[in-house]
Formats: sequence, structure tokens, C-alpha cells
Amino acid sequence: MTAAAASATVHGPLHDAFGQLNPTGLLVSADRALPVPSATDRAAWAAIAADLATVDPILAAAAEEHGTPWPQPLASDAARYHRDGDRSAWEDAAFARQRRLSRAVVAAAVTLDDARIDDVADGITLLCEQSSWCWPAHDDAFARHGSIVAVADDPFLDLGAGEAVAQLAWADHVLGDALDERYPGLRSRIRFEASRRVFEPFLNRRDWWWIGHERPPINWNAWIHANVLAAALRLLDGPGEAELRGRVVATAVADLDRFLAVLPDDGAIDEGYGYWWEGALRALEALDLLASATESTVDAYAAGIPSLRATVAYPHSMQLGGEWFVNVADGRAKPPTGLPWSALHRAARRFGDSDAEAFAASHRVHGTPSATEEQGLGRLLRAISDEQWVAATTTEPPLPRDVWLPSVQLAIAREATGTSRGLALAAKGGHNGESHNHNDVGSFIVAVDGVPVVVDAGRPTYTAQTFGPDRYGIWTMQSSWHSVPEVRGVAQSAGEEFAAREVRPEDGGLALDLAGAYDLPGLRSWRRRVALDRGRVPRVRVDDTWDLDPWAAGDPEPETTVRMLLAGDVRLSHGGARITPLDGARPVVVKWPSEVEARTTALELDDPLLTSVWGSRLTRLELVVTDRRALSVTVELFVSTTEEPR
Repeated sequence: MTAAAASATVHGPLHDAFGQLNPTGLLVSADRALPVPSATDRAAWAAIAADLATVDPILAAAAEEHGTPWPQPLASDAARYHRDGDRSAWEDAAFARQRRLSRAVVAAAVTLDDARIDDVADGITLLCEQSSWCWPAHDDAFARHGSIVAVADDPFLDLGAGEAVAQLAWADHVLGDALDERYPGLRSRIRFEASRRVFEPFLNRRDWWWIGHERPPINWNAWIHANVLAAALRLLDGPGEAELRGRVVATAVADLDRFLAVLPDDGAIDEGYGYWWEGALRALEALDLLASATESTVDAYAAGIPSLRATVAYPHSMQLGGEWFVNVADGRAKPPTGLPWSALHRAARRFGDSDAEAFAASHRVHGTPSATEEQGLGRLLRAISDEQWVAATTTEPPLPRDVWLPSVQLAIAREATGTSRGLALAAKGGHNGESHNHNDVGSFIVAVDGVPVVVDAGRPTYTAQTFGPDRYGIWTMQSSWHSVPEVRGVAQSAGEEFAAREVRPEDGGLALDLAGAYDLPGLRSWRRRVALDRGRVPRVRVDDTWDLDPWAAGDPEPETTVRMLLAGDVRLSHGGARITPLDGARPVVVKWPSEVEARTTALELDDPLLTSVWGSRLTRLELVVTDRRALSVTVELFVSTTEEPR
């Protein structure tokens, strides 16, 4: 399949706005294509160096690392993915190497010191010598060639290859003159490796699953194309390469349009908040680069595309309070703190979204770094050279009172706008074939003072099992460990056909029928209404009613339970449970009819991605309702007998 044929099959909003793009004559020269200053602009870099909270730690780390061995990803570490499923050993070393290179680039640009430029040259050479830029967990070398190590003449273009080639492009852009002077020939090596590992396979092999020819594209599409675009703009600068440069850019933009074509008008993504930063935001960054490289001739920000403007509001819509967010799919309730806030701030400014801008600025704390190398070199360089971001003052996040995202059937409600104090609710419908799916149709989250107490566990560390046929053998992916029913011992099934029905938003919540999520004959309906009551005594109320054929088999009827996953200290009592949440939030009580049998199952956690969020334990509350056809449960603040209700 040719690039033109593959890309012409989908017309997204970019095609609608700009037609069939032929950017060759529109692109500025390669030395002006990336919107950060070269190290030759000493005034610009003197201003960057004045951000001491950001630059000083980078300079100190670069000086300390000078002359020490670089991290080295090993073949034996790569092989572990095939042997025991571990992907972290190889990735940790590769990521550490690239972070060190990013620090070296910034240190060299600030100082133009020969030793720092030497460090950059070492890091670039090591990256160019690395057998593969593809992360072993993504490589198809075994499937295509029976090889558990990378096949050098058949490189796989994945997230890792995109990150590597873009890092080299940003480094080349900033330090090109210094490298030419001290390491003649190194920039040619960069271009050779970029061509054989990225540009040639990108154009010549058009069956990349992540483009979205046969399935809706996920975050890989935006992430890879943003990096390919940055690399092409800078590195395809040789004699006679103008046409090739335009072809790569045009193909990347047409393929990115597939991602934008499925980005809904409400701006939400089913992969959740954590993946927004590596999906929708990557698309926004790519479009920002395209606008800059065409001197605003191709400016999607000015094209009136509803989904782009809406998606800028998605992150702040997901905030529960502080570091806590509504998490769905493989998202984490407490994501990493070093997110690329400057990129969101910049996009919000472009769209004039003051709430999104305020949300980003709420994470700009003076005296702390404006960005770090954890974000990748391109994002780091754009942040530290963005004067408006560096100078931004800390603001309060918007914390909207009500959010309804119809594309993902997610409702969020809190007691009042602009404050995390009190109760908040998130409830979802959807289906069990979403990207990074968990079987969680009809599940809900309750937070108090911004801290989740009825929770979604999120995901553990990725292994080979995570995206393999045994994914749902992982407990975090199962409905059994989400706040949904288990009907006659049957959990929800995976697949897009297992979906919510009759979903409708209501004041403060959501109503739906979740029977369709179960492969269970005789389950005619399971209607759930979950809502935040903002009355004198605010409470979250969960009302379940279900229609289930009578049990006709001779053996005892399997148990039906309504389940809730809880975080914090749980004390069970007759007809209720008191929960002391994490992070010092006020206690809550969960109440149910006293005649309903209740029990708890404690789950001890040992995965670092889970313990870093929840501590050492989560608790599942199980309410036995086998003989019932209705149940109401409430969650409200605990008020001791010596206190007045608020």
C-alpha cells in the first residue's frame, strides 16, 4: 500500500480545513523549523539560564555524570520480555540514557563548555549505536523473523523509535553548530540513522497497526506522528531532500488526521487522563509545530475544529482535587507529578481557554523547575524557552461543578464549583472494548475532600501479560475488583459488545442499565442510578434494581454481590462501614440495609505503581444480595455524635 493510498482513505478535520496537503513549498528552512532557540542565540540562552530553579539542577547533574559510565540497555534485558515478561529492565536503562542525554544537551546549550558538548556527542553516538530504538515489548522481530533481539535491517517504528529520533532532532537543532565544530561528521550519522530507522520504514511499510487502517487509532498514532514530524522538519535538510521532507510531513499529517477524525467533539478519550498527555496533547503539539513550520499557513488552532478546543478542557475536568484525578482504563488516580504542563498552558493560550490555562498554571510553582528531562528533550526545550510559562503565576484550578462527556459516557459531579471540599462522584457507562480497557461498565468513584475513597485501582507495572491474551487474568482489569455487581458468580466480559444500555446523565450523576456487560442468561436488566445529592446532608446514593430470572437449577444458586473497592482504613459495622481515607481526608460512612450480609476482602499490594498511589492495601466491600432484587447504598461524611451535621 502506498503512502498516498493509505492516507487517502480517511478524511479528518485537517483535510476538511486544509484539503490535500502538499507542504513542500510551505515549510520554512530546517534551521528555523523547530520553535526553540539555537545555542548560537546567546541572549535567548542567557534568559533561559536565568531560570535557576530549572537550569541549576540540570547543570549539577550533568557535571556529576561527566566521565561516568552511561546506562546501557542489554540484550539479556531485552530477552527478558520473551522469557519472563519483564519489560522494565531494558526500558529503565534506555530511558535513563535518554534522560542523561537531555540533561547534557541543555547543559551544553547553557554553557557551550567543551566537556558538556563531549557528553552530548557521547550520548548521541551511543543512541546511534544502540541496536534498536524500538522498545522490546513492541518489536515484531520475533513474529516476523523468530528473533528475540532486534533485526537491524527490519526496524520497527514504535513509540521508542519516535522518541529517539525526535530527541536527536531537537539536540541537532540546538547544538548543530557546536557539534559541527567539535565533532565533524556526527550530524551526518544522526541523519543516516534517522533515515534507515524511521523515515524509510515510515514511508515504505504502511501496515503499521498504529496508523489506524483497520482499527480506531489510539495514542500511539499521535505520539509517533508528532515525533516523526519534528524529526522530518529538522533532519531532512540535505541537498535534494526538500521533496522527501514534504512527503514525510504530508504523510504524517494525513495519518495524524485519522486520530483527529475519531477524537470526539467533547474532547474526551477512552484511555483516560493519564494517556491524554501522550495522545491528544501529542496531537496538539504536532499541530503547533506544523503551524510554526508553515508560518501559520497550516494552523489547526485557528481552523475552528471543535474537538481540539474541547480536548484542552479534558484534563481539568478530570481533577478530583490536588494530585488526585478520575482514572479509567489503565490510568492512575495519582499520576506522575512531572507532566508537561507547559504544553497544556501553551495550547490553552492558543485557544483562549482561561480555565485550562489556570489549571496548567496551578502546577507552576516558582522556586521549582518549570520542566524536567523526564518529559523528553523536545518538551523540556519548549518549556524552558516559553517565557509566558516560565513567568506564569500559580493559580487555583477551576474544578467544575458538573461534567458530562457523552462520547465516553462519563459523569462527574462535586458539591460546588472551584473547591474539592466535600464529596465528589464520577460514574461511567461505556463498554468493555475500550482502549487499555478494564471491565468496568457501571463503575463509580467517590472522593472526599478531593481524595478517592471508593476507587478504581488503576494498573500495575506493565509486563508481557498486560497486552497479551491473558490480560484479564490481571486482577486490576477484572470487574471483580471494580465497584460493580457480580451476578450469580459471573463477572463482566471483555469486548465492545459488552456495553451499557439506556445511559442518560442525571442531575449530579448517571443512570444506566449494565446488564449488557454480562454474558449471563436470565439477566434481563440491572438498572443503576448513582448520583450526588447536594442537599443539607450531601451524600452519594447508589440505587440498583435488577430483573433476573428465578434460579431453576437443582444446585444452590450462586451468590450475587454488589461490590465496592475502598481505599483507606475500613471498619465494618452492622449496616455500614466507616472509612478513614488517605491523605488526611475526612472519614466517610457507607450505609446499606442492616439485613444485608456484608463482608470485606483485603488485598495486600506489592506492585510499586499501585503502592505509590494506595499504600499497602485496598479493601473490597461485598454486599450479598442473592435473594434481593433491589439495593440502595449511600456514602456520606461521618459525623460523630458530638458534632452537628453540617
